[in-house]
Formats: sequence, C-alpha cells, structure tokens
Amino acid sequence: MVAKTVAKGPRPQGQAYKDKSKPADIRQSNINAAKAIADAIRTSLGPRGMDKMIQSGNGEVTITNDGATILKQMNVIHPAAKMLVELSRAQDVQAGDGTTSVVIVAGALLEAVEKLLGMGIHPTAISDAFQRCSTKAVEILTEMARPIELSDRESLVKSASTSLNSKVVSQHSSQLAPIAVDAVLKVTEPGREAGVDLKNVKIIRSLGGTIEDTELIDGLVFTQRSAGINGPKRVEKAKIGLIQFCISAPKTDMDHSIVVSDYAAMDRVLKEERAYILNIVKQIKKSGCNVLLVQKSILRDAISDLALHFLDKIKVMVVKDIEREDIEFVCKTLNCRPIASLDHFLPEHLVNADLVEEVSSGTSKFVKFTGIQNMGRTVSIVIRGSNKLVLEEADRSLHDALCVVRCLVKNRALIAGGGAPEIEMALQLAAHAQTLGGVDAYCFRAFANALEVIPSTLAENAGLNPIATVTELRNRHAQGEKNAGINVRKGAITDILAENVVQPLLVSTSLITLASETVRSILKIDDIVNTMQ
Repeated sequence: MVAKTVAKGPRPQGQAYKDKSKPADIRQSNINAAKAIADAIRTSLGPRGMDKMIQSGNGEVTITNDGATILKQMNVIHPAAKMLVELSRAQDVQAGDGTTSVVIVAGALLEAVEKLLGMGIHPTAISDAFQRCSTKAVEILTEMARPIELSDRESLVKSASTSLNSKVVSQHSSQLAPIAVDAVLKVTEPGREAGVDLKNVKIIRSLGGTIEDTELIDGLVFTQRSAGINGPKRVEKAKIGLIQFCISAPKTDMDHSIVVSDYAAMDRVLKEERAYILNIVKQIKKSGCNVLLVQKSILRDAISDLALHFLDKIKVMVVKDIEREDIEFVCKTLNCRPIASLDHFLPEHLVNADLVEEVSSGTSKFVKFTGIQNMGRTVSIVIRGSNKLVLEEADRSLHDALCVVRCLVKNRALIAGGGAPEIEMALQLAAHAQTLGGVDAYCFRAFANALEVIPSTLAENAGLNPIATVTELRNRHAQGEKNAGINVRKGAITDILAENVVQPLLVSTSLITLASETVRSILKIDDIVNTMQ
C-alpha cells in the first residue's frame, strides 16, 4: 500500500472564485456599513432628538436634525452606505417627512438580517419573507388609520405641528403649522389633489426679525428692490407687464469694438441710442403699463441707466434681473405670458393688480404684489430669522410641514404618532408569526422585533429608560389600546391622539415599504466588482 502525499502549495488562481466565505464577508461588510449610517443619525430622532452641526469643505456650517439633509451632506464612500443615503432621499421625495426614521428602521432590519443569516437561513428566503412582512405591515397600518376631510383644518394643522415639533423651530410650530396648511390648500386644484406641486409655494428667506414674523403672502414677492432711483415705490391699480426683451442699446452678436474718432459721429451714436430707447419707453407708456418686470439678460444689460431715467419720468416702477427659472412661477401667479418683443407690448397683455409696493424687511427690501386679478394657484411665504443658520433650518422645517400636508391631501388618512403604529405592527406581526411555520415564522418575528427600534430610540432620546418604556408600551397595546404612545413631554405612556400627536398614513407606509426594499437589495448583493475605469 503506497501512501500518496499531497503537496499543499498555493491554490491555483483559477479556483479563487470557489471560496464560499466571500459572499458572507461581502454581506457582512455591507450590513456593517449601512448600520454605521443608521447609528450616526439615531440620536436626532423625535422631539427631544439632538441636532448635528455639519461643516463642509469650504467652511460652510449647517445645523439641522433633518435626516435627509444630514445624509446628503455626509461624505459617504461605501456603496452600501450610499444606498441608505439614497433611501433617505427617496423618502424625502415620496413623503417629505420621516427621513430619519426610515434609515433607523433599515438599520434595525439589517441587524435582524444579520442574526437570521447567523442561523443559516438563505438570503433569498429572508428577502421573500421580508417582502410579505412589509405587505402585512402596510395592511395593519391601513386598519389603524382614521380618515379625514380636507375641510377639517384642525387635523391638518395638528399633523403639520407634529412634524415641526421635532425640529429646531419647534417652539414656533403654532405659527408655522397654519401657514403650511393654508399654503398647500391654496395651491391644491379641486379634482386634482394627487398632483399637488410644492413648486407653486415659493419660500423667500429674509434676514432680520424673528421666526414669529414669518408671513404667508397671497400674491407675489420679489427679493429685489425696485430699480428706479426716483421712480414710484408704491403703485395702486397697477398694470403689470413682464418683458423678455432688453431696454438698452443693441449690441452685435460678436465681440468687437468700434473706434469713433469724430465727435459728430459719437454724437450721432448717442442720439441713435437715445431715440431707440425713447421709442421703447413711448410704446410702454402708450400701453398704460405702470409696473415693469424685466427678465435678466446674459449678453447685455437688460435695462440701461438712460432707460431707467426715462421710465422714472413716466412714473413706471421697474423690477429688473428676474431670474430665468423664476419666470415660470411669475407667469403662473400673474396668469400671463412673457412679452418677447416690443410689437406685442399691448394693453391686453398686461395684468391688473390692486397694489404693488416696496416693503422693507429687516436689512433688505422687497417688492410685494397683492390683489392680482385672475391669480394662479400659487402662494409665497416670507420666512424671517435672526441669522442664516436659523433661516435655513426654518426653511427645511417648513418644507417638511408642507410635505406632511401634501401627504394628507394625496392620501386622506391619519394615524397616531409617538411610536404607537410601530409597536402595534410589531405585536400583530409577532402574533401572525405564531400561525406560520418554518423559516417564515423566524423572519416575521425578526421583522416585528426590528420595528421596536423607533419607540426605543424615542424613549432613549427623551432620557427615559428604553427597556421599561417599550415593555410598558407593548403591554398597553396588548390590552387593546391601539393609540398608546410615548408622550415625550410628560415622560410617560399616554393616549397619543389625545395629545394631538398625529402623522399622515402615507409617511408610515412609504417608510416601511422603502426600508424593506432597500434591505432586500442589500441582502441580495453577494459581491462587489470594481470596474476598469
């Protein structure tokens, strides 16, 4: 009998891909990276959540506790962690609120996945079970929801102030919430509620004053001051013209200089320029226009000093340098079309308004249009704040509140906040897991436990004992109190609907579906391949 000796040399290169541990390592690396992102913003959840100070490379500082903003500005390198940043952005687009919660839930689900993989359950089996879990969770949420009508302004204000309560500007939620509700209802077209476009709500930041001075303007506001020096600053019964042509001496298309050596020729050039501008101004006067809006021009001055002088004399108020991207909003508000050439500057193309005036606000001045005839469905909000950081955070908070109201307009249902829906889903999913057998039972139970991360984080951030609070909350829900939630102000478990802590159903349903989709995507990855470029 001859014993064969096997040489244990280096493994041939062609067999490297047969290594069974590589997919598991890649999966583990992805899960760890995504969990690190979730842990980074966990402390900023809820009304007692902390804020983050973000410093960019150029020295710009941002203070916020909005999940989407924090993640957008974070320098993330790992591809799986980038998926969580995209998840937060998707929630921001879909619902506008719940951007922090969605990442935290995804992180908790990944932790559950890690344990299930440790038991030896196949990733595809976990992924399919999680798909069924999310469908079941959405059904549970829909059963909990309470339908509302758009005429029920009080409920809309409650949900907007719940969204604002977790922001830096929470003490001003009683002023900002009604503004957000009125703004969204103003731009909602009856019969087309699903297509509410928040681009029709223009938010203007004005430094100076406090957030309490924020106002909703049923009209149009320009951040520029009026251009004329001696022109009118207040025009009643205004006739407004929006022009896209220039009131200045024409220029050639190419860059070249003309040398004028003769005084008579120079005089002729100036005379021609004067006659050209005077002709345009006469046409404007003839139409009866007394407020002129001029689009910004790239190639030359949209309006020359000489033209301004003439327009001042005929008592026309001028607002110049209107940005190209603002033209659509201005046209929608005034219900008009921009006038592209002098031949079309006729009285029938003008818009009437009761009052156009220049208003000073803090250090800046802006032009305000009110009483516009046949006004489009748009609205402007002027936010005031003592410094740039407060202004930016107020803008973001108001955007979230507007999104919450938009969610309610699209899907008219409210559910309780304060961790109540998550605990209810966890309980019902755990009960459902008892009826299942095999792998599904484990996955459903893991999914249910993962959802408890929201109430536990809420309690932790509020300085309560998370284990005792979640246990008490689970107990109350088991007794049938579906609306019991964590009352952060009192530090106890109470009926959260009585405390007016409500949120739109759409925020929670999109949170569950988006988080479980992202977790399933991360779970299905078993290798990371680098390309040549």
